[in-house]
Formats: sequence, C-alpha cells, structure tokens
Amino acid sequence: MFPPLPTELLQLLLKSEIAIGDFAIDATAGNGHDTVFLAQAVGENGKVLAIDIQKQAIDSTTARLENAGLRDRVHLHHGCHSELAKIAGEQRPRAIVFNLGYLPGGDHNLITQTEKTLKAISAAWEILISGGLLAVVCYPGHDGGGDEAAAVEFLITSFADHHTARYGMLYNEKPAPFLLLSRKLG
Repeated sequence: MFPPLPTELLQLLLKSEIAIGDFAIDATAGNGHDTVFLAQAVGENGKVLAIDIQKQAIDSTTARLENAGLRDRVHLHHGCHSELAKIAGEQRPRAIVFNLGYLPGGDHNLITQTEKTLKAISAAWEILISGGLLAVVCYPGHDGGGDEAAAVEFLITSFADHHTARYGMLYNEKPAPFLLLSRKLG
C-alpha cells in the first residue's frame, strides 16, 4: 500500500536501527503488533518492556507473543505509560514506541490522555540512549486526538539535541495519522 501506514513505516525505519541484544520499549502495547516486532528485532538476548493501561491490551499482546514464541523476551506491565521510567528501572532503551489514541477493537471512548502522554514522552526521552529513537504514531482524527498530536509534536520538537521527522499524508478527508520519529543526539 502506498503510502505505507505510519505503523508500517515505523517498523520499516526501526528495523535497521535495533540490534540483537538491545532493550526496547513499547509504551502502548495495544494489540501487540509493535511488541512482537520489537521482540523479533532484539533477538533472543534482547529484552522488551511493553506497557498498557488496559487489561484487554495486555491479554491480546500476551496471546500474540505466545503465538509467535516470543513471550520470554518481553516483560508486560499492566499500568500507565506515564510511569515508564520507573518501570524500566536502570535499563536504557535503544528505541521507544508509542501508538496513541484508542485500542483497535476496544472501547473507543478509552483514549490516551494528553497530560499522561506528555509525561511519558518526557520520561522516555530522558532514559533513551544517545543515538536512540523515539517513535510516536499520532491519531488526530478522533475526539481529543488532534490536541494530543499537536501537544506531542510541540514537546518533541522542543527537546535539545535531536533530529526529528514527521511522516504522514498531506491531504485526507479527515486528519490522517502521522509518525514522529526523533533521534536523540549527543
């Protein structure tokens, strides 16, 4: 499909960035697609932390990981992504992925909350290794999504020492999802 979906582009771009043995974080596990991708990318010696506030998302991600034979590489945490740094502890990730909005197939009234998302992204930036990547897929097309996307973009572009790109459709009937990809320099 052209153009690729932001989530597909995210995985394509991260594929060459994550090495065997790395540590990565899926800050919004959802249905587990990014978690499985990250678990494959870090290999047998790597680790992934996957976080989601919804039990349904944790269950879905667990099942997807078990079906792929990758469950042992992932620590699943049922909780808010705003606690990301505390949950990660001393581990410093090479990549951190956020997929904002609501859980596909879940209750569309349960969405990521801007204040908590900004706190989580700030914490993610602090623990990300130098040269690491922060990837955020924003969904401005649902109620509250546009404000959250704008706040996230403003925050990320305010970080010191970064290269950031925005990938997404330029025109659509409603605001299209887009990917923010930021490399931490220094």
